[in-house]
Amino acid sequence: MKSDTTSATAWGVEGFVASLTGASPHTRAAYSRDSRQFVAWAERGGCPGGVSQLDRTVLRRYVAYLTTRGFARPTIARKAASLRSYLRYLHRRGLIETDPGRSLRAPKGLSRLPRVPRREDTAQLLDDASTASAQRDVALLEVLYGAGLRVSECCGLDVDRCDLDRGLVTVLGKGSKERRVPLGEPARSALADYLREGRKGLMNDQSPPEAVFLNARGRRLTPRDARRVVDRHPLADGQRLHPHALRHAYATHLLEGGADLRAVQELLGHADLATTQIYTHVTRDRLRAVYNATHPRA
Repeated sequence: MKSDTTSATAWGVEGFVASLTGASPHTRAAYSRDSRQFVAWAERGGCPGGVSQLDRTVLRRYVAYLTTRGFARPTIARKAASLRSYLRYLHRRGLIETDPGRSLRAPKGLSRLPRVPRREDTAQLLDDASTASAQRDVALLEVLYGAGLRVSECCGLDVDRCDLDRGLVTVLGKGSKERRVPLGEPARSALADYLREGRKGLMNDQSPPEAVFLNARGRRLTPRDARRVVDRHPLADGQRLHPHALRHAYATHLLEGGADLRAVQELLGHADLATTQIYTHVTRDRLRAVYNATHPRA
């Protein structure tokens, strides 16, 4: 029996994973795992003819297999996205004559958004943090909400990428794409205070000198650390948020304030406008509520 490594090499998986240079570590790990799981299934009988015999029928059987195994719809959707990327690679390398992944359809993942804090909720969250927590926590919360950064972007922020005089930060987003994002005055002020005072108290001999946000051990703050910080600051009603909820709030509040959808797309670093459009349903729901409450013919 072939070893997993030999099978993966024969099916081009090693080369595929190596080609994902522009993807985040999380995406690389997921695509690597998903493609290897597909190859293992194919070699157990899903595609007895080998890589050259991959076609739409094989892919449909694999999606059906994932469904019967009880995988959730969002998980199947992600695995299908991994598979489409893998098949594009095989086609580019000439390992398959046609790309059957173009017609691969899978259940769409649920596009449910987490609860978006209201403006007054967010203000209360940040006010409480400024009086009860360390300067780092205040700065982190302000930057997550005030600039709409992904938690990985916030944790990866470097000191020389913060232009506080102009109120701008430059972050490295998905696909290794840089973008420059404006900071509001509260975020700029909180970040300036932290860099001037609080950060020095967290630094030690092992601290990376370029990192903005540091954890209690003086190392660069990780996404898990950031989630703990946000979790320590619940809303007034007791609800605890995930850092991504602050990014959702950032986008939703911009759109509610009249911001152009494409401008919000650029600020969020979305490659596809459709990704940004998921936030518009919140504002549509609120407009419908206003209409129903005020229009005489509602």
